[in-house]
Parts: sequence; C-alpha cells; structure tokens
Amino acid sequence: MEFDLTKVSPEDRKEVERNVFFGTVDQLKAWARSNSLWPMTFGLACCAIEMMAAGGAHYDLDRFGVMFRTSPRQSDVMIVSGTVTKKMGPLLKRLYDQMPEPKWVIAMGSCATAGGPYVKSYSVIKGVDQIVPVDVYIPGCPPNPAALIYGINKLQAKIRYEAKTGKQVTG
Repeated sequence: MEFDLTKVSPEDRKEVERNVFFGTVDQLKAWARSNSLWPMTFGLACCAIEMMAAGGAHYDLDRFGVMFRTSPRQSDVMIVSGTVTKKMGPLLKRLYDQMPEPKWVIAMGSCATAGGPYVKSYSVIKGVDQIVPVDVYIPGCPPNPAALIYGINKLQAKIRYEAKTGKQVTG
C-alpha cells in the first residue's frame, strides 16, 4: 500500500512530513550504525591521552553512542592516535583485518595523519593511510577532545550520506 501526500491538505502534509520517517531500510541501518559506533582504541603516543579525555566524564562520548572496545572483533571504528612506526605498522594492519565489516578508520593527530614532527625519521610511517584506508583525518598536535568529537560527527555524517546516495566518499 502506498501513501500519496498529494491527496491530503497542506496542513496534514506538514504534519505527516514532520512525524513520519520516509526512507529505505539501508538508510535506517546507516542511522543505527552511525549512532552506535564502537571504536577500538589504538593509542600510540600523546594523542591517546586526549582520546581518553574525550571518553571521560567532561566530554562524555557515550552520549553520541560511542562505546570504546578493546577487541577488534567487537569494533567497527579504529581510532589511530599517535606515531605509527614501521615496526607497529603490520600489527595495526592485522588488527584492522580482524575487524568485521563495515569498518572505518579515524587518524587522530599530525603523527597519525602525516608523520608529525618525526616525519624525517627512518622508522616512522608517514601517515596511517599508507597501511589502512582512512575515513576521517583529525589534524593537531595533539588535537583536543572537542576535535575528536567533531571527527566522530563527520564520520557519522559520512556513514549516513553513503547509505542515502550509494556513493563512497573518500578521505
């Protein structure tokens, strides 16, 4: 049965549009996924302190549906915060591969996004995007918890947009 909004009065149409959700099942799944992100923390340096502060009582990531997990098999988001060395790179890739689909990555801080002040070091990977695909970049050294919350909001918007349009958004 199909509902035709053209056959109702303008007042009733506004009431229906305000109170009834029109969308697809994929959009509903994306809304649910975007509002219940379970990130796996991959704190490697000083940015990890800011990530922990974002999960604390003052910033309270729980109000956005963000629940930190310690196992890659229970996570759908990986937040890489800190300097990724060449020795740590294969471990990061292994943990990413263990995460179930769909999965997303947030690169937090200038070290995770581009190598940071250690960019000239032989042992530092010049950005985590050389190992795993990154969905959201959060600049800063270190970025504050509000920047992480902004990045999580951008990831939520990306998840909903991709479900609505069917297009993949990169970077």
